[in-house]
Amino acid sequence: MMNIRLFFLIGVVLLIGGQSLFAQSKQEKKEQKEKEVKEMIDKKRFTIDVNRALPMRGRSVNLTSPYSLEMRGDSAISYLPYYGRAYSAPFGGGNGLRFEKSITDYTCSYNKKGMAQIKFVARTNDDVYRFHVEVYPNGSANINVTPINKQSITFRGELASPKDDKE
Repeated sequence: MMNIRLFFLIGVVLLIGGQSLFAQSKQEKKEQKEKEVKEMIDKKRFTIDVNRALPMRGRSVNLTSPYSLEMRGDSAISYLPYYGRAYSAPFGGGNGLRFEKSITDYTCSYNKKGMAQIKFVARTNDDVYRFHVEVYPNGSANINVTPINKQSITFRGELASPKDDKE
């Protein structure tokens, strides 16, 4: 009977101690993720894998193909679909939001909760695109793209490591 009580007492102590270790580990993981997110944004080397498109009109679209926006210093690689109304379109319909171009007017700021707000402009032969990217400390992101010749569109996704880590 004494062995059962001792075994039960040890089990309770381990259970309580394990929960506090789990909570600490969870907090440490959260802080590590926030640090990684901030480092990638500060280096201007990150990829946002998008999984949802929210056109100005119509329903949101779940994206099953691997679409993304990648920042590599002073260049943006946009591999994003476009759903919406074009006010003027190039001959052949254009490439949607698929391009690799140098960017201008880059700004990045953080709010009190640690969310990064990134703004930049990319010019292609077809249009001029104003990007407003919000990256939350947990890595989730929103991308709002405002073209001159099309309706704006928003994407949601997650921050990932850059596909090509060369500097």
